[in-house]
Amino acid sequence: MIEYYVGIDGGGTSCRARIRDNQGRLLGEAKTGSANILLGVESAMGSVIEAITQAAIQASLTIDDYRYMHVGLALAGAEQRDAWQAFKCLTHPFKSITLNTDAYGACLGAHNGDDGAIMIAGTGSCGLLLLNGEQHVVGGREFPISDQGSGAVMGLHLIQQVLLIQDGVVPDSPLGQEVMSEFNNDIDAIVAWSKTALPRDYGQFCPRVFYFAEQRDTLAVRLLQQTAQDIEMFLNALITKGATRICLMGSIAQRILPWLSPPIQQWIVEPQFDAIEGAIMLAGRPEHNLY
Repeated sequence: MIEYYVGIDGGGTSCRARIRDNQGRLLGEAKTGSANILLGVESAMGSVIEAITQAAIQASLTIDDYRYMHVGLALAGAEQRDAWQAFKCLTHPFKSITLNTDAYGACLGAHNGDDGAIMIAGTGSCGLLLLNGEQHVVGGREFPISDQGSGAVMGLHLIQQVLLIQDGVVPDSPLGQEVMSEFNNDIDAIVAWSKTALPRDYGQFCPRVFYFAEQRDTLAVRLLQQTAQDIEMFLNALITKGATRICLMGSIAQRILPWLSPPIQQWIVEPQFDAIEGAIMLAGRPEHNLY
């Protein structure tokens, strides 16, 4: 019988899909917009279906083939029970869906289903240890009350510092000047933008923070030092809970390693597979539903 296994890794910025057949052969991949279910379950489902549709086109599959697809969903926000239940209640065209968090899928992929820990730092952040069949989570309770070490929090800190620069509280820097120029040197424009800004909007500034840090911009260096300290806080917590090997995953985590202290770096290992492969490990396995 023809069956397909689809992995979805969905966060605050993007939703990535990968389709394999029941022999494990790669058929198609695609990437669409945010699939954080706390930002709207219908919107997240739309991103999921769009990503699968694009990947299916690569695989020469049609909507008629969706009924043969087992979909493993590793989505940001799935740890919130009400959001998880609301998403699971949505209608869908697939044979089955299994829903867990993006951190869970990433950890499964990173350690190929074995015990181990991960620290995700992308638009959001979360640490997760899988040990003897149990999950141990640190952080990951969404921006702005959690997600330390994430791109969203880094961007928030940057905006806060830029406003302090404009008030003459802290020294200016080239990074601060560039951010102000993006808002036409208008503080009111920053305030207005902040009223509707999402985590990904704050996170968009992170590549510039890394760039200016390489130029030894004092503001950028301070921001990355703070981000590294926040990530180390979670890494130490995972170690205390029993982690012996930790994979760094996400756009921030992949670039933060040189900023971490040498004692912490010794715990870091390379992931075996990515988060989408971890999501594929969920597909067709309802026992991996979070609730």
